[in-house]
Amino acid sequence: MDHRTARPQRRGVRILLAAGAAAFTLTAGLATPLNPAPQQAEAKAASGNAAAKADSGKKKTLTVAVAQSVDSLSPFLATRLVSTSIHRLMYEYLTNYDPKDNHVIPGFATEWKPSADKLTWTYTIRSNSKWSDGQKATAHDAAFTFNKMMTDDAAATANGSFVGNFKKVTAPSDTKLVVELKKPQATMTSLDIPIVPEHIWKDVKDYSKFNNDKDFPIVGNGPYVVTGYKTDQYVKLKRNPDFWRKTKTPQFDNIVFKTYKDQDAAVAALRKGEVSFVAGSPALTPAQAASLKGEKDIKVNEGPGRRFYAIAVNPGWKTKSGKKFGDGNPALLDEKVRQALFRAVDTKTIVDKVFQGHAVRGQGYIPPRFQDYYWQPSGDQQLGYDPQAAGKMLDDAGYKMKDGKRVGKDGKPINLRMLCHATDPNDKAVGKYLKEWWGKIGIGLKLNCVDDVSVPWYAGEYDLAFDGWSVNPDPDFVLGIHTCAALPSKPKEVAQTDNGICDKTFDKLYNQQLAEYDPAKRADTVKKMESWLYDSGYMNVMAYPNAVEAYRTDQIKSVQTMPTAAGNIYGQDGYWSWWSAEPASASDSEDSDSSSSTGIVIGIVVAALIVIGGGVFFARRRRTTADERE
Repeated sequence: MDHRTARPQRRGVRILLAAGAAAFTLTAGLATPLNPAPQQAEAKAASGNAAAKADSGKKKTLTVAVAQSVDSLSPFLATRLVSTSIHRLMYEYLTNYDPKDNHVIPGFATEWKPSADKLTWTYTIRSNSKWSDGQKATAHDAAFTFNKMMTDDAAATANGSFVGNFKKVTAPSDTKLVVELKKPQATMTSLDIPIVPEHIWKDVKDYSKFNNDKDFPIVGNGPYVVTGYKTDQYVKLKRNPDFWRKTKTPQFDNIVFKTYKDQDAAVAALRKGEVSFVAGSPALTPAQAASLKGEKDIKVNEGPGRRFYAIAVNPGWKTKSGKKFGDGNPALLDEKVRQALFRAVDTKTIVDKVFQGHAVRGQGYIPPRFQDYYWQPSGDQQLGYDPQAAGKMLDDAGYKMKDGKRVGKDGKPINLRMLCHATDPNDKAVGKYLKEWWGKIGIGLKLNCVDDVSVPWYAGEYDLAFDGWSVNPDPDFVLGIHTCAALPSKPKEVAQTDNGICDKTFDKLYNQQLAEYDPAKRADTVKKMESWLYDSGYMNVMAYPNAVEAYRTDQIKSVQTMPTAAGNIYGQDGYWSWWSAEPASASDSEDSDSSSSTGIVIGIVVAALIVIGGGVFFARRRRTTADERE
């Protein structure tokens, strides 16, 4: 699916430029450092200028057009990127990421310290945070959140992998949180878990069914408070005047995330000034970005993405107890068949023709933006595009051609079903190529494009699916979703797993990286996990799409990208974009020369590797497989 962020959501630094990177395209007028690009204001006039020229005394509203529906406003259940992005505005996390370079900084916790054996972590919780209903936010809220996830499977749906190794969590005082571990855990400064108010959530009876969307305003302690929600239509938030961070106060009084099933309609709304920002699904298509070229008062922001775009293969779903379910094609249980399929995928054509250069060819599971964890196959391991070799692999594995069709071990032609997102034009475009390429090796393909791929996905009722995740600075989450522990307890039950994968070798490597505090040694193990995923054929990463998004300069004067030097606005590891966004004034609108800076796409060969707290960028939840999980 397409996820979090995903997930998970989820997820010190210096910036370094190095030679030898891939080429990608940036748009003139790219959001600038410290105060980059923009987003929405109160769009009340089709001209788009009314908001910019509105009386300064009026409430300022920023409207974000998204092509993804909220899956849940409960942080225990939500995995889609839009949902986790909203949760970052609603709730505090123990730590946050610096917007300039992604190194870990204080959040709800101001300090943290491990014991000598690193099995006990003590966090100092800030004393100046309070819930939006006036009650004080304390370490007891954090302890409640973690303990609930440790004892209730439903509460662990979205982020359970973070607490799976927790032994005991206590709050000796309002400002002291103590976490005891079963074994060392390298993610203790990157626990991407929203902290909820105990006095609100302690009375929830069933965490699997509580979506946190009935009583408004929703009590939180983040920079914004959710005041309204309508399924598949909008989420409304207002600025939290009591938010502890006072170095800068959000300039937009309200934020509205508005859902558009049709991305072209969202782009049209941007032109009319009905929305301030368009995020895409998860990015604008090349045609949409090009169509905005030269448009007055519009700019396009493009930077290296934190996502991958992949094909996921049904591995034969089962529960944690081993009960099998689903109806995946049995031929896909053969590793040679999976590898042959991937050898018949021309990723260069996908990048050149579908993404039109606004992406980097895929290889390893983690995007090159995170250079410390970026892995590439070498030598004979590389499954480069070679349809003849793919056909031979199938022949050698016993899948012969008969009347132009590849036949399975049951004597029937191999015809595969592929889940795709109805709102993502890239899925449909790539699907046409896959039909052609796989047809050449005798395998049929039928696209099943639906609004919500999660239903057949979690039922295991598919053969292949378009998949994608937004990767965090720490890769643990996107690796943990492929472990046996992430499998559902019951058939067809929503779980932490991405694609139902369960393998002892992968699990062993996962546990090794989780317990390793040495950055270099941990990175080496992570790369071994990526190598296993590549060889297994369960995941074929085709591309790393750039983040391509657009906003109105007559509604938004500036906004923080992440990282500061060539980064994304939507779907950040933090709340910096919307927290920093400044409304445009009438003079800003009149003086802006957006018509020239909006649309000029400048081809820049970037060899930029931006080191992020031990990681690197090319130039930085849950499923719905192309909806973007964080």
